[in-house]
Parts: sequence; structure tokens; C-alpha cells
Amino acid sequence: MGNHCLDYKPNVSALQPLSSKEREVQLKLPNIGSAFTRIGQIFGKHNENRFTLLTFFFGESIMKVWNSVTAYAACVTCFPQCGEPEKSRKTFEIQKKGDSYMKTMNKELFTAKNRPIRVMQFGEGNFLRAFADYMIDIANEKGVTDMGIAIVKPISFGSLDNFHKQDNLYTVVLRGQMDGKVVNDARVITSVQKAVDSYGEYAEFMETACLDTLKIVISNTTEAGIVYDETDKFENEPPVTYPGKLTKVLHARYKKFAGAADKGLIIIPCELIEHNGDKLHDCVNQFIDLWKLGDDFKKWVSDTCTFCCTLVDRIVTGYPRDNVEETTKQLGYVDNLVDTAEPFGLWVIESKKDISKDFPLDKADLPVVFTDDQTPYRERKVRILNGAHTSTVLAGYLAGFDIVGEIMKDSDVRKLMETIVFDEIVPTVKLPHDEVIAFANSVFERFQNPFIKHRLLDISLNSVSKWKSRILPTFRDNYTKHGQIPRLLTFSFAALMAFYSTTCEMDGGILKGDRNGERYDIKDDAAALEFFAAQKGRSDEEFATAFASHTAFWGEDLTKYTGFVSAVTNHLSEIRTKGMKAVIHELVK
Repeated sequence: MGNHCLDYKPNVSALQPLSSKEREVQLKLPNIGSAFTRIGQIFGKHNENRFTLLTFFFGESIMKVWNSVTAYAACVTCFPQCGEPEKSRKTFEIQKKGDSYMKTMNKELFTAKNRPIRVMQFGEGNFLRAFADYMIDIANEKGVTDMGIAIVKPISFGSLDNFHKQDNLYTVVLRGQMDGKVVNDARVITSVQKAVDSYGEYAEFMETACLDTLKIVISNTTEAGIVYDETDKFENEPPVTYPGKLTKVLHARYKKFAGAADKGLIIIPCELIEHNGDKLHDCVNQFIDLWKLGDDFKKWVSDTCTFCCTLVDRIVTGYPRDNVEETTKQLGYVDNLVDTAEPFGLWVIESKKDISKDFPLDKADLPVVFTDDQTPYRERKVRILNGAHTSTVLAGYLAGFDIVGEIMKDSDVRKLMETIVFDEIVPTVKLPHDEVIAFANSVFERFQNPFIKHRLLDISLNSVSKWKSRILPTFRDNYTKHGQIPRLLTFSFAALMAFYSTTCEMDGGILKGDRNGERYDIKDDAAALEFFAAQKGRSDEEFATAFASHTAFWGEDLTKYTGFVSAVTNHLSEIRTKGMKAVIHELVK
């Protein structure tokens, strides 16, 4: 495991069932513990003497018992560092499972360094904990940074109880493939210093906002979080919206430090929307105007604060509900906040000012890129990773597969995806070729992750708008460069049509497709579903023409691309007569 900077490293062998004789000794531990406490007072901080004393006075049997109950960390409890006898009475939470005992994560189990709070994080969810906090923790361990994190719960519902019970400690487990090797590694995150409820602990929230050490704000409040709502009020404690809360944080710092130029913050939103930093800044300015906070404050925000635009990339699967027991056994302790994710990660941070000295994660060999233009990186991700999904998974589903891992094991569908990516997508990405190829190869490793069950039907959501944003720019660039339609991206358009084909009426906003007699939900916005419902009974050519010429979907008439409608019609007819699996086989042979 990748545990670091810890007084204790879990010893799974120490957590095995005890013999009857050892259980008998276990019952006497309170008295024995008192004796240990006294010995600890005599020997003080000499840790190297403590385990010697255990075996000297009580033999190896007691050591096994002691390890089983306390897993070494109890020695720290029974031998107070400052000579305070009351610390010896602290006990661990023991959870029994069968005949073995495991402790729950807390500061008695893992010792964390106290760090100055330099990061305020809006959002306590899985993504930021396995992405931003994970990277900061590594940078702290390597001595590149010394950043404590204050997590702020930005919503009124939910609870921080597990953070408080676990002393803000939790484990991130990375599972997947990296450089051709299977990765299954765990790291205890020790950099979170506090977790604050912005609603239930408003005073502490604002006190944290005004810390002299605070420098960075990170957020992930979902795509809907960066929003301006004119009904939000400055008097609310806190304001309802995230931009409203941030405005109040900045205003509190402005007042606290009398407009000092060095007390502005670097704001790094991770919400998955384009130009997220610019949009967040716009919302803050709107709230400043709405709440009449003054031009001087507005200028201070503009001059001293840096709003960054970001691109984030990591699949975070969160709490491992499907294999909790296996994960707990791997760790050797119970962690109710354990977070799982893939090994791959990328954080592109765009800013007008150079913030790399204030947030030097790249100096810790982390996948963090500082740039003044993230466009090529975003284009690379959208075209290759997202484009690979959108161009292939609908065909894969109709070919009889249900998850990404399955289509990666099928030689025909995999070859279809590989050919699309390397022949039709990669040449259109405006970054150094070697970088693009390396990224494409990493994408295929990610798709083969044995720990992630990514359902094709989940990916199929809103495929019409996805084809427009993820495929059409690549399609257009290919056509412009070569003077002809790209063969397989054209096929993906026909596969989308086949997937969205229906013989059913709209029912409660739901449209049904058919896969060899098996019904599935077609999920998209109302306009798209109504369009496809209206295509029942039309010929393949009529259907293809109507879909390609629907400018509301594409922003242009796709029938203008020579040969496009006829190619789509032929693909669609073959899919209907031969079946998707056979058509794919013919395409890639």
C-alpha cells in the first residue's frame, strides 16, 4: 500500500483470529494497559524500548494480542507523548467480523502532521477527495508544499459525521491499469485539517475564510453549481448558491484585511463546464452588483484574485459498495470514507497569471499542467476519450455487449474503436503527435480497467448532442483535409440512428429501442426523442435525410457533405438486415 508519513502501517497478519489462550489474555488488557502506561511514563518517548518491554515482560503471545487489538498504534496511546495519564484511557473502536477484529480509521490509527490551512475546498464528494486532495497529499509528502485543506460542505443536506469520527482521515484506492500493469494501491490522505458545514457551522466557515494562511479555493459543486440566482441574499448565512458563498468569502477577506493586495485568493473550479473559471468570476461580479458591495471591492476581486479555468480527468468510482469486504481486508482497517478511482489523472489549469509557484503540484511529478490556453488539452480529451465512447458504444450495445470492458475484449468492436481513434481522430488533434498517441494509448488502458463496470446504456445518454460536440468537429476537419467523408465516423452516425430507432410511441417521456427482442430505454432530451418517435415507418433514406438535415441538432445541414446521406443509408440498411455484429466484422476485416 502507498501509506506515507505514518506512525502505523497496517499489519494484516496482526488482525487474524486469536487463540483461546490469547483471548484470555485479551480480557486482562485494561490492567496490562495501566502497567504499560506507567512503563511509558518511565521511558518517555523512547519508542524503540516499548516493543522490547512488551516482549520482555509478557512474551510473544501478548504481542500478538496487543497487535490484534491495537495494531501498534495502541502503544502510542498507552505511552503518552506528554506524560498525560488520561490519554491511556482512550480506546479504539473495534468492529468484529467473525473471529477477527478491525479498527476504524482515526488519528489513533494514523498520525497526521498539522499543516496550515492554505486550501478551502467547496465539496466533500468522491471526486475532489480522490483527485485534488490526493494530489495535494502527495505534494505535501514530497515536501513540495505544506498545504492543509479545509473541506466545506456547500449544501444544506448531508452529514460530515464520518469526517469527524475519522478525524478527517480517509483512504484513496487506485484500481486499474497503468503502463501495462494492473494497479491496486492505497494511500491514506492526511492533509485534510478540518471539515466544516457551511450551514450548521457558519461562524467557523467564515472564520476559516478569513485565515491569514488561506490562498487557494477549489470547488466541485456539479455542473449546476456555478449559477447566478438573483433571489440569493447576502444576509443568508450562508447564501444558497456556490458563487454567492464565494462572494461572501471574498468580501469577508476584503473587510478583514482592509483590502490588502496580498490577501486575494486563487480560485480553481473543477466543475465540468467550459470556461468554468470565467463563468464563476462573472457570477461573483453579478452578486457584487446585486448586493451593492461596491466598486472598490469589485476591483479588489479583479486585481488580487485569480479565477482559473480547468480541465479535470479521472474516473472516480467512490465508495466500493460492490466489494467492501475485499477492500477492507486489503486495507486492514475499516474506512467509511474510502474512495476508489482509476490510476489515470490529468489536471490542466489555465490562468492569466502564473500560479505555479503558489500551487506547485507539477513539481511533485503530478499530472498537473499550467497553461494560458487549455483549448488543445480539452480538445484532445473530448475528441479522443469522449469521441471513442460516442463513436463506438452504441454499435457495441447493438452488437450484444453491455459494458465497456466487454467491447474491449471483442476483437471486432475493439478494432473498430482503435481504427476510429488512430486513423480518423488522432490526426485532427492540434498537439505534438507523440503526446496525442500517448494519450490515446492511455485511454485504451482506461477502457480495459477490470475494476470499473462502465455500462454502455449509461454512456448512451444524450447521444445526439454528444455526437455534435464530440464527433462533428473531427468529422468536419477530416472532410476539409481529405475532401471526402471519414468512413467510420460516418458509420457511427448510422449506428446512432439504429440505436435510436423505435417502433414504440413516446410513453411518459421515455422511448424504447429493441435489441433482439430486448427492450431498452432511449434517453435524450424531449426534442430528440420526439423526432425519433416520428420516424417510425419511414424508409432508411428518408430517415437518414431527415436526421442529417435537422439543423437544430447539428447547427448545420449535414446533407451538404458529399456522399454522406447515401453512406449512412447503406450502413443503416445493412445493420437492419445483417445485424450489427456482422456489419462491424465486415467493416474492420
